Amino acid sequence: MNPQRDTRSVIVRLLSNIGSAKEIQQYLKRFSQLDAERFAVIKVGGAVLRDDLPNLVSSLAFLQQVGLSPIVVHGAGPQLDEELAKAGIQKRTVAGLRVTSAKALEVVRRVMHEENLRLVEALHQVGARATSITGATFEARLLDRRRLGLVGEVVRVHRAPIEASLRSGSIPVLASLGETRSGQILNVNADVAANALVRELKPYKVIFLTATGGLLDGEGRIIPSINLSTDYAKLRRQPWLHSGMRLKIEQIRALLRDLPRESSVSITRPAELARELFTHRGSGTLVRLGERIRRYSRWQQLDLERLRGLIESAFRRRLVPDYFERTKLLRAYVSEHYRAALILTLEEGVPHLDKFAVADDAQGEGLGRAAWLRMREETPRLFWRARSGNPINDFYVEEADGFRRAGPWIVYWYGLGEWDEIARCVAHSASRPPTLKG
Repeated sequence: MNPQRDTRSVIVRLLSNIGSAKEIQQYLKRFSQLDAERFAVIKVGGAVLRDDLPNLVSSLAFLQQVGLSPIVVHGAGPQLDEELAKAGIQKRTVAGLRVTSAKALEVVRRVMHEENLRLVEALHQVGARATSITGATFEARLLDRRRLGLVGEVVRVHRAPIEASLRSGSIPVLASLGETRSGQILNVNADVAANALVRELKPYKVIFLTATGGLLDGEGRIIPSINLSTDYAKLRRQPWLHSGMRLKIEQIRALLRDLPRESSVSITRPAELARELFTHRGSGTLVRLGERIRRYSRWQQLDLERLRGLIESAFRRRLVPDYFERTKLLRAYVSEHYRAALILTLEEGVPHLDKFAVADDAQGEGLGRAAWLRMREETPRLFWRARSGNPINDFYVEEADGFRRAGPWIVYWYGLGEWDEIARCVAHSASRPPTLKG
């Protein structure tokens, strides 16, 4: 009997309460194939340490139980505000950075050590392995001594303490303190430290744990996913995009440009971390550099072998050999790297979605939704069908004005007005020959 495998299977069953076993296994497999230091960097704000420590500890311990070791870097902003006020030191900031005198640095260093050990000890209490790292990682230099005092910018990340912790199966917990070559301790902004760490390690996941649980739109709702290749310009035009959120999106965009294309940034709450990592729907805001979605009107404009490969991989079935010959294309929306595609035909005088395919490695990153939204902007009326066991039927229900069963199919539609038209579309869907075999 393999205890680790048994523990993993139990956890998968527990996770099934928040998502399907298939998608959970898919993410576990993907994450497990990464080198330990390439899985995730998690940035934890001081407010989360202060207000949500039990959920943070539970989520980090859970990741370790499934064999994953995130690298944690934390700040302590609210705690520093309180302790500096007690010491009679007035808070001053310049360009969002805390001005740090020699006297203030004494408090900064003490509070950072205390908060770091508080998190590490809390992890130990629930049986997790964690290593306190408060120095020797962020080599820094003075940013602007005259204006900011003892505030540092990171010039180098020393990986040895992190790698030693990971080799021993322990979660590295890093305080955002820098150190010059001569040994002077410097106050380093936690976001700056996290970004330097990310650029050095180039992880698959970058996670910001916050109280809000994601980026919010103009009505205070969490934006579930942002594909920067398609959404960035539109987001910047939104009147509700305040300066702080605009800066955050710009920083994330700059960060992702320095990372491998498969990397992503998630913003979520500690209690929702498992849902964000292991389900397609997620729980917070997922930001990816993404891919442009291109529209085509003729098969000759497309790489049909790549498109066939995407469809067959997504459906795990073979397309009929003459699919492209027998299917009269209205429009196709295809991501630039052929990882998502929607194929539209014209049936009964109404646009019909014939295929919607998303590659396994693109599941959960918002690429399929980006392609869908591009299609929907240009397609005010549509109908389509799906088998009753299709895992994205919940998404289809959300997008449709109505749906109806037709034999083994569920027929969905939006933008259709007259029942006679809907009935023709349903009848067409019920009798339409299948184009996937097996």
